Amino acid sequence: MDMTLSSVLTRRLPVVLLQVANLLSGVGNGAVMVIIPWLVLEKTDSAAAAGLVAALSTIPALVVVPAVGIAIDRYGRKPMSVLSDIASAISVIAFPIVGWLVGLDLTWILILAIVGASLDPAGYTARKSLIVDAARASGVRLESLNGIHEALFAAGWTLGPLLGAGLIATLGAEQGMWVPGVLFIIAAICIALMRVSDAGQEAREHEESPAGLSGLTRGVIALWHDKALRTLTIAIMVLAGVYLPTESVILPVYFEDLAQPEGLGFVIAALAGGSVLGALAYGPLTKRMSQYRIIQVALVGTALGVVPMAFLPALPILVFFGFILGLSWGPMQPLLNTLVQIRIPAQEQGRVFSVQLTAFYVFPPLAMLITGAASEQWGVRAVYPVVAAALLVTGIVTLSLRTVREVDRPTAN
Repeated sequence: MDMTLSSVLTRRLPVVLLQVANLLSGVGNGAVMVIIPWLVLEKTDSAAAAGLVAALSTIPALVVVPAVGIAIDRYGRKPMSVLSDIASAISVIAFPIVGWLVGLDLTWILILAIVGASLDPAGYTARKSLIVDAARASGVRLESLNGIHEALFAAGWTLGPLLGAGLIATLGAEQGMWVPGVLFIIAAICIALMRVSDAGQEAREHEESPAGLSGLTRGVIALWHDKALRTLTIAIMVLAGVYLPTESVILPVYFEDLAQPEGLGFVIAALAGGSVLGALAYGPLTKRMSQYRIIQVALVGTALGVVPMAFLPALPILVFFGFILGLSWGPMQPLLNTLVQIRIPAQEQGRVFSVQLTAFYVFPPLAMLITGAASEQWGVRAVYPVVAAALLVTGIVTLSLRTVREVDRPTAN
C-alpha cells in the first residue's frame, strides 16, 4: 500500500512541481504589479509617472514575446523556463539592491520594470509548453491539467496583489521586492527538478525543416494553416479585448465615482473566483462535451453574465453576474491551450503560443485605451451597454462560423 502510494506520488511529481512553479510565479508577478506603481508614487508623488512606467514597461514585451517561442522550440522548454524565472528574480531583487547602492529614482524604476516585464513572457510560455510533458510523464489527462494550470495561474494573480499590499504595509515597497524575488527562485528550482522529456526537442530531432522557413514565420504559418484554431484565436483575442476592459476600466471608474472601493473588490473577487472555478471545470467538462459544445456554453454564459452587468444594477446583482461571467469565461484559456497542444506539431508549439500571446498583448490594451477614452467622454453607463453588445455580436459571429465547428476534427499533424 505504502509502495503504491509512493509510486503514485513519484509519478505525479512533475505535475506538482510545474504547478507549484506556476502558482508562485503568478503570485510573484501579481505582487510586483502592485508594488511598482506604489514605489513610483512614493518616489515621485505623480500618478502620471506611475502610468508612464506601467505603459512603457509593456512595450518591450511586444518585441521579446515573438522571440520567446523561437527560443523555447530551439533550446528546450525547461531551460527557458528556468532561465526566465532566474532572470525575473534578479530583476526584482535589483530594486532593493539599487536602492541601497545608489538610491532608486524614476529612471531606475523604469529600467528595472522594463527588464522584468520583458522577461516574464518566456517563463509563462515555457511553462504552458511544459504541460504536455508533465501530463505525459505523470499519466494525467491533458485537458484536466490545462484546467488546473490556468486556474492556479489565475489564483496566483488574485493572491499576488494581496501579498503585495501586505508587503508594502509591513516591509515597505522597496524591501518588499525581496519576497517575489524569492518566489521566482523557488519557481525556477521546481522546474529544474522536473524529470520529463521534451516533446518539442524530440520532434525537432526527427523533423525535416521546411525550406525557407525559420523563426516565428513557422509559428504564424502553422497557426494560419489550422483554420479552426486560427479562427478561434482571433475570436478569443477580440472577446478578451471586450471582456478585459470590464475589470480594468469600466468597473473601477464606476465604483470610484460612487466612492465604493469595497464594491469594486467584491465584483472583482467574484469575477476572479468564477474564472478559477471555470478553468478547473474544463477538464471534467471535456469528458461530457465536445470542444465545440464547451465553446458554445462558454460564449452563451459570458453573454448571460455581461448583458445584465452592462446596466450596472445593485451591487449584489453585479456580484452574482460577475461570478457567472468569470465562470463562463474560465474554460476558454485551457481550451485554447489544449487545442494548440493537440493540433500543432510539438516542435512548433512554443512559436504558436508566442504568436497568440503577441496578439493578446496588442489588442486588449488597445481596447482598454478606447474604452477608457469613451468612458471619460460619455460615461460608463453609456459605454458599458455598447461593450456588452460588442461582446454579444462577437460571440454570435464566432458560433456561426463553420470553421469553429472543426475544432473537434482531427488534423493532419
